Amino acid sequence: MAGLLAKAAAGVVAVGTAVYAVDVTNESRFRKQMTSYFRYAHADLLTDLNKRQSGSLPTRTDLLSNLKSGEEFDILVIGGGATGAGVALDSQTRGLKTALVELDDFSSGTSSRSTKLIHGGVRYLQAAIFGLDLEQYRMVKEALFERANLLEIAPHLSTPLPIMLPVYKVWQIPYFWAGIKAYDFVSGKRVLKSSFYINKEKALERFPMLKREALKGALIYYDGQHNDARMNLAIILTAIRHGATCVNHVKVDRLLKNEEGRVAGARVKDMVTGAEWDVKAKCVVNATGPFTDTIRKMGDDDSKAICQPAVGVHIVLPGYYSPSNTGLLDPSTSDGRVIFFLPWEKHTVAGTTDGNAELTFSPAPKDSEIEFILGEIRRYLSADVSVRRGDVMSAWAGLRPLVRDPNKKDTKSLARNHIIEVSKSGLVTIAGGKWTTYRHMAEETVDAAVKEHGLKEKNPCVTPGLMLEGAHEWDPLLYIHLVQDYGLEVDVAQHLSTTYGDRAFVVARMAKMTGKRWPIVGHRLHNEFPYLECEVKYAVREYACSAIDVLARRLRLAFLNTYAAHEVLPKVVEIMAEELKWSSAEQRRQLEEARKFIDMEMGQEARAQSVSNVALNLTREEMQAAKSRFNQLDRDKKGHITVNDLRRHFRENNQKIDERLLHELLCEVDLNKNGELELAEFFQLYSGLKGGQVSHNRLVRYLDEADDVGLKATKVTRSGGGL
Repeated sequence: MAGLLAKAAAGVVAVGTAVYAVDVTNESRFRKQMTSYFRYAHADLLTDLNKRQSGSLPTRTDLLSNLKSGEEFDILVIGGGATGAGVALDSQTRGLKTALVELDDFSSGTSSRSTKLIHGGVRYLQAAIFGLDLEQYRMVKEALFERANLLEIAPHLSTPLPIMLPVYKVWQIPYFWAGIKAYDFVSGKRVLKSSFYINKEKALERFPMLKREALKGALIYYDGQHNDARMNLAIILTAIRHGATCVNHVKVDRLLKNEEGRVAGARVKDMVTGAEWDVKAKCVVNATGPFTDTIRKMGDDDSKAICQPAVGVHIVLPGYYSPSNTGLLDPSTSDGRVIFFLPWEKHTVAGTTDGNAELTFSPAPKDSEIEFILGEIRRYLSADVSVRRGDVMSAWAGLRPLVRDPNKKDTKSLARNHIIEVSKSGLVTIAGGKWTTYRHMAEETVDAAVKEHGLKEKNPCVTPGLMLEGAHEWDPLLYIHLVQDYGLEVDVAQHLSTTYGDRAFVVARMAKMTGKRWPIVGHRLHNEFPYLECEVKYAVREYACSAIDVLARRLRLAFLNTYAAHEVLPKVVEIMAEELKWSSAEQRRQLEEARKFIDMEMGQEARAQSVSNVALNLTREEMQAAKSRFNQLDRDKKGHITVNDLRRHFRENNQKIDERLLHELLCEVDLNKNGELELAEFFQLYSGLKGGQVSHNRLVRYLDEADDVGLKATKVTRSGGGL
């Protein structure tokens, strides 16, 4: 043991020396590069730009009119994710006339499917030090600056989060300590809070569900966490407030070129109305993430691919799986990848996987990837905690736009460095990177656009320190004013405050009276979540055009609980139909599209696959009991159960269940989606309940209330449903 500790200590010294040498070598260069970032250089300009703008946002119709005006823009951005939004904001605040178009919704792709962290990249720093990779080192250093900046310009949407790194071997203590301290050191004055070591007892006190056996202690370090889709939207809304024309659901069909063969705009199509027109621009910026090469080939047919998409899957578990204020880092999974286990929106997010992916607009999580994450979680949690497949509330896959390195084959070795390419046709492409560094990427992209196309900017880059929508007059106690002034419930007020910032009062004023003593105002969409019906109306003001836009990005319900998302969907469509004057046919289409999105992209299909693959684990007596219950419902001996059978059963047992709930109960157990529950599916359901693949089932609960025949999920304690 003494020898191991001596070697570990020697390693600490070596790491510290390497970090110091690299940092000293690069700090002066980095500071020169970052000089323009420091806000005091443009204090007067920032003071003016940071004045909170009152009044309503322009409508989508107004923005479309600007886009159709025929006037030439300085910059047209393709892509409404974090990077594209950042480019639009940077360009517009420099005084350049800017437009942005997005095929789907703002943040509909990778930018809403992240790990929700604002971070420098602990593992990238390790690779930079031990691999003497200066590029990765610079990326980490830049990211740590951007982390601090983002936490400052959007404090309502972001917060520092302590992350625990549990230690199960003595020699790992100095090794991990050195790495985490190097992370603090490189952060410099921008460090959020200093990292520290805690012993086993304090680690279990902070994270009680940790595996106790062989635990030696833990290291705690800090990174940032945010609501990624809302952050993306805040950047877009800020750009619009400053005069940019940013429109979602507008597709680029082809790029326009002038007589010299230079890109001079784009032919676009409004995916809502079908209208098509040309948008002229001096410069077109391609910020389409995983679809980078698709747009590049529009500009130059002979372009070689530079972007390699990689898929990352995350799952959402109930909040009781993690403490509300501490995350967990698994630094060495069974296949060498890193997995985070983080509290988010009163739930727990775990991920991510990392593997090659096919390019698609609708990435979906696979059951094998979900099971991999669950398996890694089980390695770190106490045996007393049963990690069940049925507790997965939602799951999603996101395509990461990793820059391709032809000398490396596996995505684990690809860093999220970004590149900026100016093609021979003048198309400016920003590819790669990661969420945290979106602003720095945007700045360099606009610099390249100005240089290549001779654009006349009025201001220098002023986005460091530029407050985002909702941040100007926000403070952590704002929610108390919402409770006291409007009569909102505390959790609802907290949600409004941390979602809309100082614009929360506008949303609160839209809330209708409840007719109760308390809360005075605020009808919830779902009784388990703090989302209000009036937020759907406000979402339309924030350019939501579909039910998916609301459930996935304006509210995060689809990402948190797919069953709840299905349950509120009809109400969301009803409210949107009133606001947007949808026909009955359009309402049906919206319902169908949203259900498909929730099932395919938010993990319901993977859940059905999981239950379908469950090996029957019932004893003969249990199978007979399940069959007896099935026959009770299938009186006509058809071999399947329909909604009519359920309706008759509940009516005869004096259970009042409305039609909507009847259809929900059948849909939850109808694995092959043919509108009928067959005996084989009934056996799969009970096997899933017994094995933990299904955490509970409402139909079984209702049947248990009616009679004592069959099995009961006696160990299930959670309500609300999982995947």
